[in-house]
Amino acid sequence: METLDVWLLDRRAGQLEQNRGRLSFVYVPDYVSAPGPPLSRALPVRAEPFDDTVTESFFANLLPEGKVRRAAARLRNVSERNDFGLLSALGGDCAGAISLVQPGERARPAERERTVEWLDDATLAAAIDDVPRRPLMADPDGDVRISLAGAQDKLVVVVEDGRIGQPLGSTPSTHIIKTPIDELVDSVANEAFCLRLAGKLGIGAANATVERVAGREFLLVERYDRGADEGGLVTRVQQEDFCQALGVPPELKYENEGGPKLADCFRLLGEAVAVPALDTLRLVDAASFNFLIGNHDAHGKNFALLHAADGTRLAPFYDLLSTTVYDLGRKMAMRLGGEYRAEYVRRRHVERFAVEAGLGAAAALRRVRGFAKRAAAAATTVADELRDEGGHRAVVGDIVDTVAARAAQLQRELG
Repeated sequence: METLDVWLLDRRAGQLEQNRGRLSFVYVPDYVSAPGPPLSRALPVRAEPFDDTVTESFFANLLPEGKVRRAAARLRNVSERNDFGLLSALGGDCAGAISLVQPGERARPAERERTVEWLDDATLAAAIDDVPRRPLMADPDGDVRISLAGAQDKLVVVVEDGRIGQPLGSTPSTHIIKTPIDELVDSVANEAFCLRLAGKLGIGAANATVERVAGREFLLVERYDRGADEGGLVTRVQQEDFCQALGVPPELKYENEGGPKLADCFRLLGEAVAVPALDTLRLVDAASFNFLIGNHDAHGKNFALLHAADGTRLAPFYDLLSTTVYDLGRKMAMRLGGEYRAEYVRRRHVERFAVEAGLGAAAALRRVRGFAKRAAAAATTVADELRDEGGHRAVVGDIVDTVAARAAQLQRELG
């Protein structure tokens, strides 16, 4: 049997065990007798261990996917399918406030003892070039143990006073660098525009800017799962994506594969967040936004809960990308009122969507219709701003056209 200690914030919360390839998790007695927050809604604090199904669903969702997972496994000489081995190699700093360390090793003993390797332009450019081979700045010797979910190449960094550095030891990262997606032209400009448009519409999205170093373009995204203590030092905030909260493994993140539906997402908010009415409306707007920009890849891992000191709330939205401009498929990751294909969404689907959200049909129709109208105008405004700043790309015009066409569709159908 192999074991890893699981730390949440500054406490040892439990142990992850692997026995003959099967995983289990149990909270340690000290955490049960004086309970802190649970790791997940799917893992409430209790003395009894959790079986392989729910344990793997939560912890596998901490790991990268696809080619990023393959590259990280190859670099650390771990089998790609070995979740426990990958968590042992990469789990020192996971999304939110979770760390996995060897038994007896203390995780993040003093966040005041920050260690950052500051990168000059040449070193940062080299790190960006090396991302396909060395994702998340992972290294074969184990000095950097960072894991983030998702299938896109990323670097995890600290940004301070205009400098960018690699966090070492227990130092929390503050930002994520997302590099261009090879097969998607101007993916950085695409995501930057969508995030900025979301901010313009007030739905609450991650803060991001387009940056360049030595001719390389990248998206610098501020981590929303970070806070600051009274002295201004960076602290971690626990978060979990909707797949984790609902006990859904990452390979089933799409609705048509058994992943979360929008109805499940709304039900989760009603049970989990401090102010359900507010976050329900935010999710209504976010689902409308994903429809309007043509983000057909908005699955269960693209929504999250943020467990802050003042309560649980819907996290800022992230991974906002118009996929339809690349003709990547007509089917949406989640059905809108029972319909997967955007061009066939009609009034009855929006009314069904309102029922899923727990809203009255008339109120929901007004909100979606009004949001669509505002989005079309805001898309043009944001595109003009980017043009004035020298950041306009052809893909931005394609997204503006998509928003305008889909906004007109909704206004026509909703009257």
